[in-house]
This record gives sequence, structure tokens and C-alpha cells, in this order.
Amino acid sequence: MIRALTGFSTRHPWKVITLWVVLGLALSALAPVLIARVTHQQTADFLPRGYDSAAALRISQERFGADPDAVTVTVLVARSDGSALGAADQDRVEAEAAKLGARRVVMPRKDDMPRFLVPDRSQTPLIAPAMTAPDRSFALLSVQLKGIPSDPGVQGVYRTFRDAARTQFSEAGMRTGFTGALAGTVDTTDAHETAATVGGALVMGFIVLLNVLVFRSALAALLPLLAVAVIGGAAGGAVAVAALLTGRELDAGTPALIQVVLLGIGIDYLLFLLFRFREQLRARPEQYAREAAGQVCGRVGTAIASAALTIVAAFATLGLATFGQFRSLGPAIAVAVLVMLLGSLTLMPALLSAAGRKMFWPSRSLRHEPREGRAARLGDLVTRRPWTMLMASVALLAALAAGLAGLRMDYGRGGSGDPTPAAATAAEIARTLPAGVSDPTSVFVAATDGGALTAERLGGLSRALAQVQGVGQAAQAVLSEDRGAARIDLYLTVDPQSQQARDLASGPVRAAVAQHTPAGTTAHVGGTSAVFADIATAVGHDLKTVFPVAAALISLILLVLLRSLLAPAVLMLSVGLGFAATLGATTLVFQHALDEPGVEFTLPLVLFLFVVALGTDYNILIADRIREEMRRPGPARAAVARAVRHTAPAVATAGLVLAGSFATLATTPGNEQVAFALTLGILLSALVLSLVLVPALATILGRALWWPVRPGPAPAGHAKHGEAAPAAVPDRVTAY
Repeated sequence: MIRALTGFSTRHPWKVITLWVVLGLALSALAPVLIARVTHQQTADFLPRGYDSAAALRISQERFGADPDAVTVTVLVARSDGSALGAADQDRVEAEAAKLGARRVVMPRKDDMPRFLVPDRSQTPLIAPAMTAPDRSFALLSVQLKGIPSDPGVQGVYRTFRDAARTQFSEAGMRTGFTGALAGTVDTTDAHETAATVGGALVMGFIVLLNVLVFRSALAALLPLLAVAVIGGAAGGAVAVAALLTGRELDAGTPALIQVVLLGIGIDYLLFLLFRFREQLRARPEQYAREAAGQVCGRVGTAIASAALTIVAAFATLGLATFGQFRSLGPAIAVAVLVMLLGSLTLMPALLSAAGRKMFWPSRSLRHEPREGRAARLGDLVTRRPWTMLMASVALLAALAAGLAGLRMDYGRGGSGDPTPAAATAAEIARTLPAGVSDPTSVFVAATDGGALTAERLGGLSRALAQVQGVGQAAQAVLSEDRGAARIDLYLTVDPQSQQARDLASGPVRAAVAQHTPAGTTAHVGGTSAVFADIATAVGHDLKTVFPVAAALISLILLVLLRSLLAPAVLMLSVGLGFAATLGATTLVFQHALDEPGVEFTLPLVLFLFVVALGTDYNILIADRIREEMRRPGPARAAVARAVRHTAPAVATAGLVLAGSFATLATTPGNEQVAFALTLGILLSALVLSLVLVPALATILGRALWWPVRPGPAPAGHAKHGEAAPAAVPDRVTAY
């Protein structure tokens, strides 16, 4: 199957290239519209129905008409001169709010985008008075917009509304402030816009420069980016189409993560092909370039397929997760990687076949074998002092892993922590009112006996909730139209996204609800604090389930691929050390050094899957080459040295490129931890595990590494390195 795909692509390169360009452009154009329809920001909707906050969300939607697709912005209005609001000021605030609420906010248009490709988020906001500060220093308005905070269209609508509100209230002699998830997201995005643009350009420049230094060719430097851009565009559209057809919802951050992953692994796969293609052309200068491309892609295609399927298998285990955000991430990554695999087996071979030797112009490296360089010296060092190199690498990993002591999970929304206007407004509100005013914890009560709810029937519960330490104020119960349900809003004295708020909602508040719920009713605690308290429980369960299953599945793949019992154990042990070291280093930097609340709650699982899956890929590359070299006559030590010499350039270059692509996540607000962890994890996997730790262990164990089937001398006539195999001997897969 693999050879059929690569063979057809190298025989008909221009047909394949044209098909991919058309497909990539079409799906890239449709992707923004489709992704906007399948992404969702309401984290509570990803919780299983059995959780308390999920039950509260259902009551709010079914009995109170809460819009699950709406986002609320809290607007602070105060006099510009700092005086207290009088009765006339209060009337003016309500009048200006009514004018804003009657005006449709039109989404700003980008002239470079066709209208049919951009979902129109224009809408009329729902504005209602919220409350006034006890000292009458400000009044609060609640503004509801439809959409998710990460949607650029919704962000544009919010900016238009915010600017109009500022102007309108300013003309009335008042100042305004805006806070909430959407306001915070827009403030952070605007503050990081320049950094994101510059950072992305620097990373792209780094990848191009690295390829130029390695291949001494402009075409070989630019082609990976162009090919991956085409395939990545098609993959993004395919993920959106698959989600639309299956009815799955994606987390708002998934599309950006997918593009970064595809950029890294796509360039990796093309680098493996380029390195082997160059080696083949050096070894057989008389061979037609198209024939060489066919042979190389057929051999390396099997290794690429194994690497990609390892990632797919790892993320398939997320199907066992109870938290919907994990379950949606797994299939999305799997579909994207499968599309990249298809592109790697078709478009990339077609490009090599079409370009031929011009791929490496103007470099003259094809005319001679390269001299022994750093890779050869590294191979000699590792094999001459295997115990020293093993202990040094283990000591480094252990030192980083020590940071796991005191690890805490942060279940906030991944804000950047930078001071923003939204944060300043929230702080101003908290100085006078409870911190939870803009994001209350709500208790929903539903009658189960058919009777109507009344204030008197709910009085005991309301009084008990108001007396809970940490609850600054309990609002009067709001009844549904049929009086079959009620909502009691609690304004906590702590930040609703803090650990204290989660402990309060899941502990004393739920305890008070359980003890004082009226007979004939059921009650559930909802709101941000309760949602993230339940997420903590769900994630804890998923980590205990997914980790061992993913490890077992990857080990099984290694067992089948390497045909050994000991080698898979060595590789899994090494990537396990890499995972612990990466998570420990992230904890040291962000939790201990930068004093953040903890590591993002999704990080351990995402890091485990990426570092284990991608780290295993690099280990497969070096292990497969070690086994091939051990089939040649001579001591195992020399075989390992040759394997490191020939594989280190490809692994190191691929690792640096993938780490650079993950580094681009740092330019997206809230993804700093993920960017740091994935970048460090890939660097450790490529430069420490694959090029030092595994070769050192292979040197110590020798051919026993492949027990129970130890590689023996190659049969007579076995092809030398870089030569085509005779017809009687099947081609070997060399993964670099």
C-alpha cells in the first residue's frame, strides 16, 4: 500500500501536486467557516451529565432559557469626576444602556476576505442593569453577546460595542470599564498582537535558516514550509468536516494546536525524506532522480507511517476520557495526522520526483561524501564512555523531574497573568463588592413533587447559603416562569477562578445545599467555580485511565515494529524519564519561579501524549538504524557509533524544527506553559534521549538489546549503506 502510493506519486508528480494544491486551497478557504460552527468555549458542556455542575447547567438552559452560546461582559459605569452617582446619573446610565441595547453592532469586515468565507457575527446585544455599588461609586451593566471569546468575529463585535459604549458614556460625562472572559481575551490578544506576529515570523525564519544551513539550498529550505502549508490547510478543513459530520464539538484552542503539530511533524517527515534522498543521490550519481525518489520514498515511507500511526494510536486513547475536551482533542489530532501522513506519502514524494537534483541546488554536496563531523564525534563519545553518558543524561533528567515535588493543577482559563484593563476593572469592582459579582456561583433548585417553589419554601436554603464563610452575598431567589425551578446567585469574596473559590463551591457550598435542600426538590451548584471543581475530578480520573492505556498501546506498537521484548522496554523507560523531566521543569519554572497557581490542568495529559508519541518516533529512528548496523559484521559498539553518525543530523534537525514550531504557541495568550513544556520535551527527546541515552544503553547491552531475536550478520549480497538492495534482498526501511 505504502509503496503503491509513493510509486504512483513519483511516476506522476505533477498530477499529484496539482491535486493537493487544489484540495489544500479549497479546504483552507472553507476551514474558518466550518471551524466556527464546531468549536465551543463553554467548558461545562464538556463535562459528563452525571456531574453536579453539568446538572445545574441543564436546569439553567431548560428552565431559565440560558443561552449556552452566549458570553457575558460586565460594564462598569462611573462619573468621570469621581463623585457618587445620583438619581439623575442612575437614570442617565439606564437611558444610555437602552440606546446601546437597541442598536445592532455590525461586525467589522476585512477587505482581504470574501464575505462568504467569514461568518457574520453582527448582533444586537442584550443589556440589563446588574447592580450599584453600596457607596454609589459605580453601576454595573450586564451585556450578553452570542459567540465564544476565541472567535475573531465575536472579538470584533465586542471591540465595536466597547468603543461605542465608551464614546456614548463619555459624552454623558461618565467613564466605563469592561471585564469578563471576552473582555479579558480581547485585551490580552490586543496586547500580544505584535509579539505574536513577530514571534511567528522569527520561528518561520529559524526553520528556513536551519534548513539552509543543513542542505545549503534555498529550495530545500522553503519546500517543507510550502508543502506542509498545503497539507495543513487540507487537514484543518478535514478536521472541521469530520467534526461536523459526527456532531462533535471542538475546544476553541484545538485548531491552533493542530496547525502547530502539523507544522512540526510535517517538516520532520519531509526532512527524513530529504536526508535519505540526498544520501541516495550521493551513493548512486548515475541513477535517475525520479527512480531514486521512488526507492527512497518507498523505504522511508514505512518509517513515516509507523511514526504517524504511533501518534494516532496515542491520541486514540483519549476516547476513554470522561472529560469531553479530551475526547474531542483525540480524534481531531488523529484525523489531522492521518491527512499529514497521506500528504507525506504522496505530495512529498511527488515534489522530490519533480525537483530531482535541483532540490539541492546550488549546493555541491551531492558530488562528494561528507567528512566526519560532530555526529561522528558524538557517536564515538557515547560508545567509548557509555556509562558516563548514561549517568550524565539520567542525572539531568532526574534533576528536572525533582520539580514535580509540590505539583499543583491550575483549573483557571489560562490567562496570561499580565495586567489588562479587564483585570483592572475587576479589581475596582472587588474593592467595593464581592469578587464574584461579575461571575456568580449559582444554586439551581428544581421541584420534583409537582409543587410550586416560593420564597418561603426556599428561605432556609437561602439563609444557610448566606452564612457560608466565603459567600459575600446571597441574592434573592429568582423563580422560573412556571415556579418549578429557582436560582440563587452567590457572590463569593474570592476570585471565582481561584483554587479558594473551587474549594468553597465543592465543599461548604455543596454541603450547605445537601443539608438544607427543601423536601420534594433537588438542588445543584453551578457557575465557574463549581464547573472547574468538577473538571478537577474528571481530569484526575482521566489521567489514571489514559496514561496506562496509552503506554500499553505504544509499547505494543513498538513490540510489533521492533520485534523485540527488551528494546520496547528501554525506549518506553527513556520517554517516561523525558516526560517526568519535562513536567518537572515546567513546574519549577511556572509554579515555583514565576509563582503561578500551578500547571494548566490539561498539560500533563497533552504533554504525556506528545512527548511519549513524538519522543518514541525519534527513538524508533535511532533504534531501527542501530538494528540495521548490527546486522553488519563487527562489534556492537561500532554499529552504534555508525548509527549515531548517520542518524544524528536528521534527528537533531527534525527535533529543532519541531521544537521551534511548538515555540510558536507562546505567542498565543494563555499557551505559554504548553509552549514551554512541548518545546523542552521535544528537545530532550531528540537531543538527550534519542542521541545519548538510547545509544548508551544500546552500547552497554549490545545485541542483547534485541532479545529474543538478536540481529546477526546480513546475508551474502546484502546492500551496503546508501546502495540499492539487490532484487533478491528486500529493501530495508531506514528511518532518517
